Amino acid sequence: MIALGRLLFALTALLLALAAGVLFAIVVTANGTTWLHVVQVLLLSICCLWLAWGFNTAVVGIASRRGQRWRAPVVPGRLPGRTAILMPVYNEDAEAVLARVAAMIEGLRGIRKLDRFDVHVLSDSTRPECVVAERRATFLVASALEAGGHLFYRNRTKNIGRKAGNIADFVTNSGGAYDYMLILDADSLMRPETMVEMVARMDADPELALLQTQPLIIGRRTLFGRALQFSAALYSPVFSRGIAQLQGREGPFWGHNAIVRTRAFAAHCGLPNLSGKPPFGGHILSHDFVEAALLARSGWKVRVDPDLHGSFEEAPTNLIEYAKRDRRWCQGNLQHGRLIPAPRINLWSRISMVTGIMAYAASPIWLLFLIVSLLDPILAPAPDYFPADSLFPVFPRPETGKALLLLLGIFLLLLLPKTLIALRTAFSRRAPAFGGAANIVLGGALELALTSALAPIMMMFQTKAVVEILAQTDSGWPSTDRDDEGLPLGVAFEASWWMVIAGAALLFTTFFYAFELFLWVCPIAVPLLVAPVFISLTGNPAFGDRIRRSGLLATPFEIDPEPVIRASERWRRRLADEVAAREAPRSALPASASDKPQLAPHPA
Repeated sequence: MIALGRLLFALTALLLALAAGVLFAIVVTANGTTWLHVVQVLLLSICCLWLAWGFNTAVVGIASRRGQRWRAPVVPGRLPGRTAILMPVYNEDAEAVLARVAAMIEGLRGIRKLDRFDVHVLSDSTRPECVVAERRATFLVASALEAGGHLFYRNRTKNIGRKAGNIADFVTNSGGAYDYMLILDADSLMRPETMVEMVARMDADPELALLQTQPLIIGRRTLFGRALQFSAALYSPVFSRGIAQLQGREGPFWGHNAIVRTRAFAAHCGLPNLSGKPPFGGHILSHDFVEAALLARSGWKVRVDPDLHGSFEEAPTNLIEYAKRDRRWCQGNLQHGRLIPAPRINLWSRISMVTGIMAYAASPIWLLFLIVSLLDPILAPAPDYFPADSLFPVFPRPETGKALLLLLGIFLLLLLPKTLIALRTAFSRRAPAFGGAANIVLGGALELALTSALAPIMMMFQTKAVVEILAQTDSGWPSTDRDDEGLPLGVAFEASWWMVIAGAALLFTTFFYAFELFLWVCPIAVPLLVAPVFISLTGNPAFGDRIRRSGLLATPFEIDPEPVIRASERWRRRLADEVAAREAPRSALPASASDKPQLAPHPA
């Protein structure tokens, strides 16, 4: 059944792309065909195939039943398996990371399940001050919660293989003690009941090797960050249902907020180094796609369960940090081009790798389409209304109707899924969680406008990333700054000055050489022209706070935070106060207090 569904899905996407290509070919070749027209049609067809793929995923998600459970409910009395909660860290804010750890430990103890879980903070940090802060915060949390038997820390002096190598090191040295590994990121947070449910589902299905949740973004203040978390809360669950229906037992692994069966992972997910130098050789950066493919190749189930709520993460708070992280992901996904032909990989796993590549290749393809479309009227010869082989004048034949139909089709592929999801949510029982129907509709419109304005900037960032990778430039593994500290205009200009030049050149060229296209390119050129101001403004937490006070872009986890979110925020303040107290001059402390622990033990 799933094979038939996949076939219909793929054929629908191909037919939509073919229809767009045929319409466009009729429009641009109405008065003759050139090689530029052939290139235009080919590029647009590829882009429309990508748009249709995403559109179909949303349609499948919308059509699936919202409340569907992807596994029969399991309410265990006592979990038979032991689970390691892995928190990989790389030069992060130690207090923030350990605050999340403390909240999850506290939550598991509150539901009397901590005896089946251990937390391992797996540090790959290279900065001495980060390592010191991690050790200190781990000690404070362990002592305050009296959780020394359930909280462990280690720092690798050689971070071989980056995050994948970090996990592999744990599997090699400690994995045998655990049935499952719940793999998180440094910014991950998870409801304790969700952790228990994930373990129960693994216990209930011996063929299940990896169970992925849909992480939702929390804790963002900037306009950019708030738009991300609103989009994740409103749209991601629907897209996840589409992915779950489509991929079945060959589901995705997004590298975090997922549980894996330790023995299956150890037996099948050893990753080789690719021959050659980075960016296409060396360690596999986007290891998660590959690990999911290796498990599926070996007959194990890999599944995403959209009904698993209470899975959270943070995200970059401005476009520059987002692009920096995106650059690393882009390199990892393009590496998969070498892995697609690997032997015995399932067809759908190969297709997943192709879609991962297209997530970044689509941007330079769109840019090439834009450039070729500009060159067409500039290089086109002057019209000849009186050809030698005709006794009568020949005037151009405008194909306005077909052009408008094509434009409408592209807008529907882009905008219809989000519009339907927003309207469906606004008139459902979920509406009060977002602050009401009006907030959903207005917030959806604001997010859509912001996304549209940011699209040309993201296109340029991703195109730059692809070009750098093709030029053999390695991104390395930079740590992500997730703090809402604001983004000065100078920093934004330094990162995007070249976009200003590109936007100005685009406006100048079309105004003087292809004026009929001037208004059409303004939605692309104007955001590029003002990119530094736009990036700085959307990365400003004060401006984001004003939006929050208006009620727009509110999410359920902001309006009514879950206990684990509140606990994480409380622990973060507590650890920050403790660090500040310890860094104060010892002479300022009472002599009787100078040698005493600053955090009281957690009550028994």
